Amino acid sequence: MSVWDDVVGQDHVVEVLRGAAGDEAAMTHAWLVTGPPGSGRSNAARAFAAALQCPAAGCGRCQACTTTVAGTHADVSVVATEKVTFSIDEVRDLIGVAQRAPSQGRWRVMVLEDADRMTERTSNVLLKAIEEPPPRTVWVLCAPSPQDVVVTIRSRCRGVALRVPPVGAVADLLVRRDGIDRDVAVVAARAAQSHIGMARRLARDPEARARRSRVLELVGSVRGVGDAVLAAAELVETATAEAKAATEDRDAAERTALLRTLGVEDGGTLPPTSRAQVRQLEEDQKRRATRTQRDMLDRALVDLLSLYRDVLVLQLGAGVEAVNAAHGDLVRRLAEECPAEQTLRRMDAVGEARTRLEGNVAPLLAVEAMAVALRPQA
Repeated sequence: MSVWDDVVGQDHVVEVLRGAAGDEAAMTHAWLVTGPPGSGRSNAARAFAAALQCPAAGCGRCQACTTTVAGTHADVSVVATEKVTFSIDEVRDLIGVAQRAPSQGRWRVMVLEDADRMTERTSNVLLKAIEEPPPRTVWVLCAPSPQDVVVTIRSRCRGVALRVPPVGAVADLLVRRDGIDRDVAVVAARAAQSHIGMARRLARDPEARARRSRVLELVGSVRGVGDAVLAAAELVETATAEAKAATEDRDAAERTALLRTLGVEDGGTLPPTSRAQVRQLEEDQKRRATRTQRDMLDRALVDLLSLYRDVLVLQLGAGVEAVNAAHGDLVRRLAEECPAEQTLRRMDAVGEARTRLEGNVAPLLAVEAMAVALRPQA
């Protein structure tokens, strides 16, 4: 057993991080862990934090390892945002914690997930703390790629790059950690394109698998502009419903807890002095819902890209395994109805929609434009 067991398919990264944790001469005060979505950036960062606190560089059994993995170690702070971006106040609070000397462990470890969600102004606030940290403080930033972090911070971090893990390694993890049937685990890992979190969700949730299949089927139903508009509306409605389902219970629990803290009973009148706090909570929840909806939509678009990738593979006669083997009939039909050039244009349309969503274009407009471009061309 080791804290590195869940960092699958990343032997080169584990070797570097484990070596640094066991040898202070190889340590540096700031690290940037990069890799595509689902590659295990957060797992690697948390494992590294545990290894830094562990005398054996991550045995997985000692108190330092178990408390770090559980998120209860006093000297390890793991911060992520469920909003579109980090606020300056959140980063300032984190910097304040980083200035404290470790109280129990060997290091004060600051893990900042989603470092790519900092604006340039927020990044500048963090810059000085990374340039001149206290002697026993280590920053571990996570982002999809080095280019997603401003160059002034990137240049002051030691980078380690994760890769997409093999399908077999992800399936092995699902079988070992979650007890998933091997065949289901392999199908889920392949459909998720080795995205560990998504593979786990697909393997454990039949409804998630059904929703993914529906997204792919929508493409086959687009024959004209009217079909495209309807398909786009369904895609956005589905993403919105999923986002609401994912956040609704938590939103209600947070509101109830806040009102209880303010001394307001259920159904009671909210004092004017407390309204600002409730309003702030509601604004934070709206930002979280916005990010969740975008993430759900982006995942659906990635699934569409995987479908067209399979279509292109079939059209070009490439001898590689299909991502969507269970949708072979749809893949063959799409491959027969258009040439490879149109498949590439369709993939470009999906990629453009992802870029527009990232740029805060209204989701329905971005998806409608994409869906119109997906219809068969005469």
